[in-house]
Amino acid sequence: MEHKFELNEILQRDTIEIIDFPLCKLLLMNDSQYPWFVLVPRVNGIEDIYQMEWQEQQQFLNESSMLSEVLMQLFKGTKMNVAALGNVCPQLHIHHVVRFNTDKAWPKPVWGQFAMQPYTEPQIEEIKAKLLPQFAKIIAK
Repeated sequence: MEHKFELNEILQRDTIEIIDFPLCKLLLMNDSQYPWFVLVPRVNGIEDIYQMEWQEQQQFLNESSMLSEVLMQLFKGTKMNVAALGNVCPQLHIHHVVRFNTDKAWPKPVWGQFAMQPYTEPQIEEIKAKLLPQFAKIIAK
């Protein structure tokens, strides 16, 4: 019997749920300093991409690429950073951070540079209003 997917408590604490794609849950890192999103494949018991079935790996790549493209179009960043570290939170989760050569951490990684600055409720609603229509168009295809 398959177990219901559970999001790691660290991700529950530090993120805001946005939408479920066919494979992944899309989360917004609760740090308003950067457009910082996290894709979490809804597959229990994995810590690294190679542990997924090959079809899941392909689906993940499709979702990650689509997310990266949409984020860069909407936020008009300088660079898209995509990374899977897993040193603190072992559940497989892949960061997608839109970077700007004007952001306060540039060109260093965003991790641990500055204390997180949580979003306000209106900011969260604004991001959802910007993203969700784009994803609805793509998922409907």
